[in-house]
Amino acid sequence: MPTAEPANRRTGGRTRSQDAHEAVLAAAIELVEELGYQAVTIERIAARSDVAKSTIYRWWKSKAALVMDAYRTAVEQRMPEPDTGSLIDDLTTFTTALYGVSAQPVRVKTLRGLMAEAQLDPAFAEPFREWVESRRAVVVALLTRGVHRGELPATADLDAVTDHLFGLFWYRLLVGHAPLEPGEAAHHVDQLLSGLRTRGAE
Repeated sequence: MPTAEPANRRTGGRTRSQDAHEAVLAAAIELVEELGYQAVTIERIAARSDVAKSTIYRWWKSKAALVMDAYRTAVEQRMPEPDTGSLIDDLTTFTTALYGVSAQPVRVKTLRGLMAEAQLDPAFAEPFREWVESRRAVVVALLTRGVHRGELPATADLDAVTDHLFGLFWYRLLVGHAPLEPGEAAHHVDQLLSGLRTRGAE
């Protein structure tokens, strides 16, 4: 007789808990983008994902941790780490995608709301900073590869370069004094790298 499929597994090797985990993350993103962080509750996420609230609390210690885990997963899927073999191409690809958020009003509103929440709620600030660090780590990895290939001087301050890249993005996103144009990404990256190369040659 054929062996019965284990009760906790679906075809294709996926477990029901994996499906449930992904459903919770998807529900969290949907609700944050629809309602804003303040209006999101674990109860609403449980209802949207059809996953028990007790299960969600076993996986995440707080709403803040869940929401930022969901946002990290979503952003990693929307903006995978480029690896073209060229630093300027990698950074241009990354920055173009980053600026592309400006064409998504819902995501702009969500990012502004999350940044504001991080300034007001200490319990939210830590998961938010962890998410920011995960995005910074992508850029640092691109820059590190550039150093190894000789495209940047070994003395380059990679953390400062990363701050410059994200600083322009966040400043324009939050203040709104100038647009974030994906078409300007290549120019901004070129200016950033040109400054580094000039200082490295001194």
